Amino acid sequence: MRILLIEDDPQASRYISRGLREAGHVIAVADNGSDGLAMASHEDYDVLVVDRMLPSMDGLSIVESLREQDNHVPVLILSALGDLEDRVSGLRAGGDDYLPKPFAFEELLARVEALGRRSNQGAVTTHLKVSDLEMDVLARKVQRASQSVNLQPREFRLLEYLMRHSGQVVTRTMLLENVWDYHFDPQTNVIDVHVSRLRSKIDRGFEKPLLHTVRGAGYMLREPE
Repeated sequence: MRILLIEDDPQASRYISRGLREAGHVIAVADNGSDGLAMASHEDYDVLVVDRMLPSMDGLSIVESLREQDNHVPVLILSALGDLEDRVSGLRAGGDDYLPKPFAFEELLARVEALGRRSNQGAVTTHLKVSDLEMDVLARKVQRASQSVNLQPREFRLLEYLMRHSGQVVTRTMLLENVWDYHFDPQTNVIDVHVSRLRSKIDRGFEKPLLHTVRGAGYMLREPE
């Protein structure tokens, strides 16, 4: 899932971000309310994790603003204010769940993933197919022409993103943000290396390639002509 964490405490932000990434999710981070609202308003996320007390705009105001925009992305509110009245006010502001601090990361992860499942139930395809290339997202299996393709975790995420955007040009920026969770260009050939490895695994030995480089634009996974 793509998750936006809005948390101004650097230590808490690093702790939560690291744990969510290790669980296989793509994380974006904002350290103040205004930036967090802007990111949530202009980009697509599966779940938001929002601290209640933030500089420039508090967490409840972020949620209220999103709901006024008809943005119904699930929101987990984090707060040191854990009394019944505080929890109720958070939920009435538009939050979907409320987790008082301090908390166990295992519980936070379970709540985030539950929100993601609830919002995407029946909406996210878990079996992807492009020509004779097939991916079972839940079982983490890939086959081409019934032959098993063994991928590393990053290669799997790269292929999943390309398959979900099959027939479209996918730019380097799109890959950096959605597969590597970079919001800057690291000035390395990391994408080229991974695309080359992925191409060798899904196209080598087959007559018609599926993964193509679109010169000056990016990459495209498409059905053979």
